Amino acid sequence: MRRKKEILYPEKRFGNLPGVNVGHQFFSRCEMVAIGLHSHWLNGIDYIGKTGKKEYKGYTFPLAVAIVLSGQYEDDVDNSEEIVYTGQGGNDLLGNKRQIEDQKMIRGNLALKNNMEQSIPVRVVRGHKCVTSYSNKLYTYDGLYKVDKYWAAKGAAGYTVYKYRLKRLPGQPVLLTNQVYFSRGQWSKLSSELPGLVCKDICDGQENICIPATNIIDDPPFAPSGFTYTKSITVESGIKIPSSAPGCNCKGKCTNPRTCSCAKLNGSDFPYVSKNGGRLVEAMDVVFECGPNCLCGPECVNRTSQQGLKYKLEVYRTQYKGWAVRSMDYIPSGAPVCEYTGLLRKTKTLDAVSGNDYIFEIDCWQTMNGLGGRERRLRDVSLPSDHADKRDGKISERPDFCIDAGSSGNVARFINHSCEPNLFVQCVLSSHHDVKFARIVLFAADNIPALQELTYDYGYALDSVVGPDGKIKKLACFCGATGCRKRLY
Repeated sequence: MRRKKEILYPEKRFGNLPGVNVGHQFFSRCEMVAIGLHSHWLNGIDYIGKTGKKEYKGYTFPLAVAIVLSGQYEDDVDNSEEIVYTGQGGNDLLGNKRQIEDQKMIRGNLALKNNMEQSIPVRVVRGHKCVTSYSNKLYTYDGLYKVDKYWAAKGAAGYTVYKYRLKRLPGQPVLLTNQVYFSRGQWSKLSSELPGLVCKDICDGQENICIPATNIIDDPPFAPSGFTYTKSITVESGIKIPSSAPGCNCKGKCTNPRTCSCAKLNGSDFPYVSKNGGRLVEAMDVVFECGPNCLCGPECVNRTSQQGLKYKLEVYRTQYKGWAVRSMDYIPSGAPVCEYTGLLRKTKTLDAVSGNDYIFEIDCWQTMNGLGGRERRLRDVSLPSDHADKRDGKISERPDFCIDAGSSGNVARFINHSCEPNLFVQCVLSSHHDVKFARIVLFAADNIPALQELTYDYGYALDSVVGPDGKIKKLACFCGATGCRKRLY
């Protein structure tokens, strides 16, 4: 990429890089090199040398642009908002982190000193071990820090080292304490050791994986409340669910799309590949999965979304968006994350629940017909002709049914909106074939690193929400995406 001049930001620059937000994660140093966030494969300090003098007149060089804090030096101290960083040089490159000679006030060390004297902040990246990364490391961008002080001292091994105290600049997105625990090698997968733990398992054992809740924002901290956890859909009285659809005759697992009747409904192909426990190849109008009348077993790849939680999820408190959800595991693109559950009810009764922010309208049929600004999906599926939701010969823009997770629901009710989400909504039919009652499943739209917030697009059109007084409601969006439209609706 360097030879072909394909580095995103080839020229070193100070401050934040457009498109790289606080919390952005990389699976290796080479990815940071490709972006231009930190241009060295090994050095902890990335700096501008004499070549920067022409562009930045009036400054004394060298000047640092970024540092990586990944436990390379035994004298490093990381206290989240404040860091004592050990300068470069003099350590054993064989990997035992021990100093073997004195450090010198040159190159990166001199650059950090000059940053302090000229009040120029540096980007800070924290690295930690990660077994799901191809490099066995994961690097998180944690924002801008100023060099507050530096001094020479005798290190733990008896050699002179330069130390730099860095303080995080105010006004940046909240630093996730969990990321710091990762970088310091103090992370434990036991939920009882999570910082700010307020609930060990919000699902109370209903899921096959515990879902802890943490809160380091409020004082005193509190846990999510006001709802009953349910991992499946409950149905409001008076609603009749369609009977089970005919099933396929496949034995054990469905493997042949030419003979499997469920595959024929999916455009004569299987929507999933078996890699990583089942991944959706592409978003579709609707996915037909094998159901109760199919002869295949529970391990069939065409039952991928029915297999429960596969990734360790955490509900956590945010500064401006209330509760949110992130994964402690890496999630591959196309993997199912969770289903949106709650009370299945008629949308015409929603006026009685004004102020409920946990309503998910089942608009699969409207999406398939591109109504109300909804985005059509390209892959065709086979639907019975009597499934049209019509009134007076026209398809209604408002769905007949919705899922209300206000008083009962699962972890999906805590997932926030983003204008640039990493999840997408997929309608799934398994027990029956009526799209008006389709299951709502959230899938990974991209590879999602551990600790990244999970989000999907709520799909509101601007000025589309009207309050009980008949006036248009406006709600600010705090997703933080580069392309944020600033309003949720």
